[in-house]
Amino acid sequence: MWIRSVEENIRRAALVVAPPLLRLALLLPFLRSGLTRWDGFLSLSPATLFLFENQFKIHVLGAAYDFPAPDLVAFFVALAEIVLPVLLLVGLATRMAALALLIMTGVIQLVFPDGWANFHLYWAALAAGVMALGPGALSLDRLIRRRACPRAAGGLPGEDPG
Repeated sequence: MWIRSVEENIRRAALVVAPPLLRLALLLPFLRSGLTRWDGFLSLSPATLFLFENQFKIHVLGAAYDFPAPDLVAFFVALAEIVLPVLLLVGLATRMAALALLIMTGVIQLVFPDGWANFHLYWAALAAGVMALGPGALSLDRLIRRRACPRAAGGLPGEDPG
């Protein structure tokens, strides 16, 4: 019986520690990329524009296609690579931010088909973990939920009821 008690304590501790660690691990590669894309406030770097206009191609069924409206796509990607990691950092709209990064990972996979085993698989697993576990106890989502509906926010520390 003591083994079950130890396992339960490990589970409870993991419910507190895992969600912020997953959020941090997922946000880092996207934030790092996002920080390289800007040349000032809301001003994309020339290198970013060049990449989206000339280098990045979508690979589908053995063919490579240009991005439609590459400057607009570059702007929204660069913005998402900053905003979504910040949301993950503070744990706000956590599941939606993780879903958006999972979708971005899927698009990145189409641009860099060889990156699945080295990067994209891990990003997808982290995003799925965040979506499954939720933001955890150390998040604005949890704080907002506790204030809006105190009875629904009960349970184990880190456990996400919704």
